[in-house]
Amino acid sequence: MRIGFIGIGIMGEAMVRRLLDRGYGPVTVWNLEPERLATVVPHGAVAAESPAAVAAASDLVMLCVLHTEAVRSVVFGPQGVAQAAEPQGKLLVDLSTADPAATRSMAGELRARTGMGWVDAPVSGGPHAARAGSLTVMAGGTEQDVATAMPVLRDLAGNVTRMGPVGAGQTTKVINQAIVGTGFVLMAEALALAEAAGIDAAALPGCLAGGFADSELLRRIWPQMQQRRFDPPAGYARQLLKDMQAVRTFAEGLGADLPVVAAAARRYAEFVAQGNGMADSAAILRLYRPDG
Repeated sequence: MRIGFIGIGIMGEAMVRRLLDRGYGPVTVWNLEPERLATVVPHGAVAAESPAAVAAASDLVMLCVLHTEAVRSVVFGPQGVAQAAEPQGKLLVDLSTADPAATRSMAGELRARTGMGWVDAPVSGGPHAARAGSLTVMAGGTEQDVATAMPVLRDLAGNVTRMGPVGAGQTTKVINQAIVGTGFVLMAEALALAEAAGIDAAALPGCLAGGFADSELLRRIWPQMQQRRFDPPAGYARQLLKDMQAVRTFAEGLGADLPVVAAAARRYAEFVAQGNGMADSAAILRLYRPDG
């Protein structure tokens, strides 16, 4: 299967490198900022001039871009995926985090215009998990389309679950980001408390292992915060803020009141407003421990 990949950011780079390591080559790639292609072309990727050119050269087109409007642009823009010649039978797999309703609308439009299927498959786990092939993927799409994408997704992820039709993957990612965003703020506040109290903060994850407080956040994000390992960023604060704001909008559309999520979103908004949009998401600790 010929693979195309659009969006070579932190996650896109890691996933393309993983695909190349697994023998999917050459992978045809495009990025809005072409200088980012230098992170994957030396490893066997082939640069294309536009998203349409990626789609023309590929059987399965993967996207990992910033937000819903970026997805819309690369799919339906003047040189977008929908403009590719002979798209019939091809499949688009969107690994971005995007709005569920917009995803359903775009998937319907793409199929009507070109016959291409759409799988929304947002990911969780970060670039290290992408390189190791241990991402978590929450997928939405027809059973046939998800089955077509599954061999490639399983080379990127240790856990792939079809959650329902198109849009179900993005709905699941909304819930995932609610947990992640509030969890990062909680880890920062708990670490600030531990350090202020003078206990051995580095020992705390091991001490709490197996108890109700144990979690992947405690095992991975707590040590990162405690050791102030924020460079290079594994994920940007502005991106997590965008996701948290999307959670709030989604919840409001359902009439759901989520005060804890709202409080965490305000904390990230404050952090980003201080000029930290491109800082690691875990650097939210600096709101509580400025010495970090």
